[in-house]
Amino acid sequence: MGLRIQQTSYYVPPKIVTNDDLTQLMETSDEWITSRTGIKQRHLSENEQTSDLAYQVAKQLLAQANVEAKSVDFIIVATMSPDYQTPSTAALVQGRLGASQAFAFDISAACSGFIYALALADKLLQGSYQRGLVIGAETLSKLIDWQARSTAVLFGDGAGGVLVEAAPQVPGIVAEDLQTLGDQFQALTAGYLPLNSAFTKDSTEAKQHYFQMDGHAVYRFATHVVPDSVQKVVKQAQWSLADVDHFLLHQANGRMLKVIAQHLDQPLDKFLQNVAEFGNTSAASVPILLAQSVAQGLITRQQKLVLSGFGGGLTAGSLALIY
Repeated sequence: MGLRIQQTSYYVPPKIVTNDDLTQLMETSDEWITSRTGIKQRHLSENEQTSDLAYQVAKQLLAQANVEAKSVDFIIVATMSPDYQTPSTAALVQGRLGASQAFAFDISAACSGFIYALALADKLLQGSYQRGLVIGAETLSKLIDWQARSTAVLFGDGAGGVLVEAAPQVPGIVAEDLQTLGDQFQALTAGYLPLNSAFTKDSTEAKQHYFQMDGHAVYRFATHVVPDSVQKVVKQAQWSLADVDHFLLHQANGRMLKVIAQHLDQPLDKFLQNVAEFGNTSAASVPILLAQSVAQGLITRQQKLVLSGFGGGLTAGSLALIY
């Protein structure tokens, strides 16, 4: 039994914030941001929550496939910026869609979230379920200190996702590698919830709610762990790196993607990129890239793909699949 990606879709808020726009908020420049990150702009939500972005993707996926919401068995949303602690973002999407037969839940694995979610969907489809929605959605703008140049220039809002179905004759995901390095969690944190009862007061600074990142540690992690993870799934799939048509990596930083390509000794043009257009959208990054690449005709059926995410946790995950 294989997982078949039947449809792909993405949605981003209409408001575009350029690097020049950010110079009104902090001491920076387009040249400074572009040279260090490859990012030129990002989309930011003005009045849409994470569930709103995810719902737009879900609605598009069902319309493209011409299937009813009631035929969906499960909805998984990968996010680190949910509307609420509870209910889950996926539950909000399920209710709004009218997907009354679907169970729904979120996965929190930061920028690896969509990879984790897709790997889990594969297992569900090997059981008794036939159809699901897997979505990565983020409104990271609510977790950003807009005076902190080291993080504020990096992130954007958006959502992307896939409609997946059980397909007995389709290889689908042929290899996976999921990793968590929880002992290194302090390298990237966001959304801290302080203790605040009538009996206990947390002394942690309020700004801990915002992104706190050790950029050098995250860079070292990504440029060493990710190439190893990619090589693992390629080996498990019994492919060579040269067999892979496209690498779809989390769009964290253009320089980082270049270094990973060099570590793998693969041409950079096999590493699809849209970081200049959307910035780092965490769990939404890989599915936005996938959907955009399919829409542009860069990815076609039967191609061999490697998807890889990496980020807070610290987490990393790679999948080898035949699209």
